[in-house]
Amino acid sequence: MTDSRALILGRIRTAVAGSDRAARPEDEPVARGYRERHTGADPAALADLLAENLTDYRAHVHRASAAGLAQTLRQLLTGRGARTVVVPPDLPAAWLPDDADVAVRRDDGLTTAAELDRTDSVVTGCALAIAETGTIVLDAGPGQGRRALTLVPDHHICVVRAPGQIVASVPQALPLLDPRRPQTWISGPSATSDIELDRVEGVHGPRRLDVVLLSDG
Repeated sequence: MTDSRALILGRIRTAVAGSDRAARPEDEPVARGYRERHTGADPAALADLLAENLTDYRAHVHRASAAGLAQTLRQLLTGRGARTVVVPPDLPAAWLPDDADVAVRRDDGLTTAAELDRTDSVVTGCALAIAETGTIVLDAGPGQGRRALTLVPDHHICVVRAPGQIVASVPQALPLLDPRRPQTWISGPSATSDIELDRVEGVHGPRRLDVVLLSDG
């Protein structure tokens, strides 16, 4: 350890040891009187707001019923010319189109990054969606798979159960999420901009994000 670092750390230890806060086992709770959401709780309105904000982020939003989901996914995959699709091991079989032209592989955790890079599309569910920010949250829970599935392939189709998985705001979302799980927060397709504001998509994730709002009907 360098002399400067030892000096700085020594001063920090001395300051902490002599502080009143160090003597208290717990901090007093912080008052959080801020507004938890800026929109109402109407499920249909939340779904519309989510769709609007996702579209602003250049995601493509679709709506489907449980009976029509497989057909919707077939159309999205066909539209991309997808021939290979990777899905989480526990993705519901009823979601997937029965189409011989599309080879569906259930990820067993052994699919390599190179194999995922050669995959045309990936289909997953999500943990929840936040309407006010147009954000999809993944946490490797049921129907989502490991993080690599949604970061490597160029096309991600994400199914959101509406209204069951849609909340209005980030403060409402956080208590529903387990902070110990590996979370990925997605607001539109992967994109970045250089100093001249030239937008480039697909830098650290899929170039195209299709979100299917799945209704109960």
